[in-house]
Amino acid sequence: MSLRLSDYDYQLPEKLIAKRPLPVRDESRMMVLNRGSRTIEHRQFRDLKTFLRPADLLVLNNTRVLPARRFSDDHAIEFPFLEKLGSARWKGLVKPGKKMRVGATTKIDNVELRVEEILAEGERILVLDQDVDVYARGSMPLPPYIGRVSDHADDERYQTVFAQQPGALAAPTAGLHFTAERLPEIPHTFITLHVGAGTFRPVHSENLAEHRMHSESFSISAEAAARINEAKQIVAVGTTTVRVLETAAQKTRPFKAVNFSGARAEIAAQTGETDLFIYPPFDFRAIGALLTNFHLPRSTLLMLVSAFAGREFLFRAYGEAIRERYRFYSYGDCMLIL
Repeated sequence: MSLRLSDYDYQLPEKLIAKRPLPVRDESRMMVLNRGSRTIEHRQFRDLKTFLRPADLLVLNNTRVLPARRFSDDHAIEFPFLEKLGSARWKGLVKPGKKMRVGATTKIDNVELRVEEILAEGERILVLDQDVDVYARGSMPLPPYIGRVSDHADDERYQTVFAQQPGALAAPTAGLHFTAERLPEIPHTFITLHVGAGTFRPVHSENLAEHRMHSESFSISAEAAARINEAKQIVAVGTTTVRVLETAAQKTRPFKAVNFSGARAEIAAQTGETDLFIYPPFDFRAIGALLTNFHLPRSTLLMLVSAFAGREFLFRAYGEAIRERYRFYSYGDCMLIL
């Protein structure tokens, strides 16, 4: 297993980046990777149910994306608002940052906004002259690689059909393939992790062991924990779900699950923060299968999936996905790793 950042790079033709979702959510293609046989199949997402075994349980992230993207009244400054800190005080990002140093001002909704402080990672503490609901006129904070401002279609499609808990700045994109009709056909439960802006933060250290992940808040309900512990196998939907479950698994003892052939970590109901960085090698103690999208080169998401599938096998699959013209990233196709 490699700890070198350069070993998690690949070249993707620009035309394979999905800039828009498909007309119907569950029409996505699904590449199926079998870790035991090292085989690859090309299927449709609608075939997912046929790969699940009795007593398998899907675990999905029910976070809801905030309409956090705003612009100043003169449209010169972009503000992804990250977190409300108090009356009229926010933590946010600023683009371009060089125009908004400490003390700089602009207006949003005809209310003056001032930069009070610049934090270590570049976020700003922003103070408004009066309290403003910045999300009321905000838009979906689409990832930079989509290369456009969101529109009304994204208000629905950059949100899972099961999104319930507001707080994310990016969608848990593996969940975007599910429809309201298809999800009830499969045993499932929900956890919550609010995806933060750090999801798109690049890794700068050539040695992966030197990288530090951003922290994100999560919660696992008592009902979800009970269902997870009763399941034969956990099928994690998305890398955010993996990080929550493996964080929880690190805190508890192994146990013999019902109808489960090996030891697995017991998951307790809890709320907390996780900055878990999963990269090869990693001992997975909670999940047995993973549904995920295709991820950016050199990203922490690609490293997590490499840890689960094996880097060489995963990169062989990515090469085949490029040759077969799969659609990549948030609005793209998916991969099931068994």
